[in-house]
Amino acid sequence: MSGGRRRIHVACMIIIVLLYVISVPWYRDVDQPLQVWLGLPDWVAVALLCYVGVAIVNGVAWSVAEVSDESDDSGEPR
Repeated sequence: MSGGRRRIHVACMIIIVLLYVISVPWYRDVDQPLQVWLGLPDWVAVALLCYVGVAIVNGVAWSVAEVSDESDDSGEPR
């Protein structure tokens, strides 16, 4: 993988980890009133939006990854 593609791939992996951390509702106080966003409790809406973001960023990460379908003489993938 070239240097630029590698940096994009690593950046995507960091963004995915951050989105997973944000999706956990530990930032909420126990007595915080419930708000409704998009017809869902706010913490559920945030988690779902983070998971959609993970899917999009994962697609970007795979689009810059170089995957070889070639195999060597032994039949094993490289």
